[in-house]
Amino acid sequence: MDVGTRLKAVRIMHNLSQRELAKRAGVTNSTISMIEKNSVSPSVSSLKKVLSGIPMSLVTFFSLEMDEQGYEPVVYRSEELSPMIMDKIQIKVIGQHKANRGMAFMDECYPPNSDTGDEMLCHEGEEAGIIIEGQLELTVGNDVYLLTPGDSYYFDSNRPHRFRNPSDDEECRLISCTTPSNF
Repeated sequence: MDVGTRLKAVRIMHNLSQRELAKRAGVTNSTISMIEKNSVSPSVSSLKKVLSGIPMSLVTFFSLEMDEQGYEPVVYRSEELSPMIMDKIQIKVIGQHKANRGMAFMDECYPPNSDTGDEMLCHEGEEAGIIIEGQLELTVGNDVYLLTPGDSYYFDSNRPHRFRNPSDDEECRLISCTTPSNF
């Protein structure tokens, strides 16, 4: 992996000059320049220090998906979306490796009789979604709603909530979005 080219692309993605990144990270401008030109190969601790100026973890830095020019992709093909599976529920996060995502935009699939668990979810932010196939039982606070294809929802996530597919034989598919990005 070309660390220098990747660092430059990440720096540009975050609209930072070499001088600004150096100032934020507490290193010299020439250090950033030499890393980006691949004149030096930074140690893990040095790279971690540089990335603290963005801020970005080493894991995120090395897992970002970028195209040939070093930019994050704009289009995510169906076969490129890696599903996360949690208690049989399949969630595909669009732009999962995008740096500093402000939202989680997802394609979710609930098998028959699956749910998010007995415990109600509660966190900061907002959630919205639209049912594509099947039916979804949405509980928000003390209210229970049965949604079918074309129905949608939008609520503050600090209200206790739960998702469940009440069907015995049909999966439920929905497109959803949460802020802040928590997936």
